[in-house]
Parts: sequence; C-alpha cells; structure tokens
Amino acid sequence: MAEKISRDDGKTPDFVFLSDPGHRVIDRYGIWNPAGRGWPHPATYVIDRQGVVRWKFVEVDYKVRASNEQILEALGQLR
Repeated sequence: MAEKISRDDGKTPDFVFLSDPGHRVIDRYGIWNPAGRGWPHPATYVIDRQGVVRWKFVEVDYKVRASNEQILEALGQLR
C-alpha cells in the first residue's frame, strides 16, 4: 500500500501500514466489515503507554469519523 501511495503522489507515508489479509486483527478489534470487501469499519483508538485501549470510536458509516475535539478530549483523559 505504501508503495502505491508513493507512486501515486510521489510522497512516502510517514506511518506504518498493517496488512491483515486474514482479518485477524480486524476481528480482535471488532471492526470487520463484511460488506466492505476487506476494508474494516473506520475506527480511531487512543492507546496508553501500557498498550491498553482507553478510548475508541468505531462507525459503520465510512463518512463519519471521530472529530479532533473528541480525540483530544480522550487524550486529555490519559493524564
């Protein structure tokens, strides 16, 4: 995926992509989208330094995403 993005826009992404063809990780997080042809439901997670999920936003409508304000509030709760 990163290679395709680099070819398409000439920029290398500065984040890691997860390849999950058997959707093992997607299943563990409960975001498998059977109608999505392999794409999961959009989700945002706030994970603490110990690796514990402290906040999540999962939506079946791909057009609805967590707002910056919601994410910042969740991050503020980690203090």
